[in-house]
Amino acid sequence: MTQDLKESFGSPGGSLAAKVRTLAPSMTRSMQRVAEAVASDPAGCAALTVTGLAALTGTSEATVVRTARLLGYPGYRDLRLALAGLAAQQQSGRAPAITTDIAVDDPLADVVAKLAYEEQQTLADTAAGLDTGQLGAAVTALTGARRTDVYGIGASGLVAQDLTQKLLRIGLIAHAHSDPHLAVTNAVQLRPGDVAIAITHSGSTGDVIEPLRAAFEHGATTVAITGRPDSPVTQYADLVLTTSTSRESELRPAAMSSRTSQLLVVDCLFVGVAQRTYETAAPALAASYEALAHRHRSASR
Repeated sequence: MTQDLKESFGSPGGSLAAKVRTLAPSMTRSMQRVAEAVASDPAGCAALTVTGLAALTGTSEATVVRTARLLGYPGYRDLRLALAGLAAQQQSGRAPAITTDIAVDDPLADVVAKLAYEEQQTLADTAAGLDTGQLGAAVTALTGARRTDVYGIGASGLVAQDLTQKLLRIGLIAHAHSDPHLAVTNAVQLRPGDVAIAITHSGSTGDVIEPLRAAFEHGATTVAITGRPDSPVTQYADLVLTTSTSRESELRPAAMSSRTSQLLVVDCLFVGVAQRTYETAAPALAASYEALAHRHRSASR
């Protein structure tokens, strides 16, 4: 997927760019061609009729309309207006053309610049595409939960540990499970009033889906943090928080690039819960900091 759409968090084109990047993997190949044309040349596409864009991409008018609707627009006319606005914005201040493809012989300075840009873009895409209604509902569920279980494997398992550590520091009961057998045996003990969170970039990791399904069937509120909003894990999720889908490369697989967006979502959840429980969260954070302060002082000597 082309990276020519480079907008800031609050720009009109930011949401469109995030949707193109996030939804492209779940599109048909013909719809991907339309999305790639839109991403690579918004000004040119804005000047085309639906028939013209279909001809340019070798697809049909129906495919163009379906792509527009998948991106969140009632029809092609609305997408075309958004592209025109984005084109005007880019002409007034286009972002530098930085590619995140890292070559084996790239100087370290180039590696730093490319990775920094990719991290920025991943965060921007995730922020633009995050459904704050779903996020708020997840915060509410976590705030009142008797217990929270979080499932993740590999890199997502590290994110699961990060979330549970944060919740524990403000006095909430939370457990991270990376062992699939232990995850399932704990999930069947969950009940209404508990929360289960599955973290999986692909949305198809069986070792994460299985415990989430068990939690779902036993009445717990279930949350999926995934880069694929139409993936199998969402079948058992009451709430879905979508992360950015970054491009993979030989030196940076999805497991690495996805972690950035997952950590942003985790931080949003934690801060939301801490806001709701501030009277108890603030003293708990202070107490945990004080309990560990002597270790930091000893290490600095």
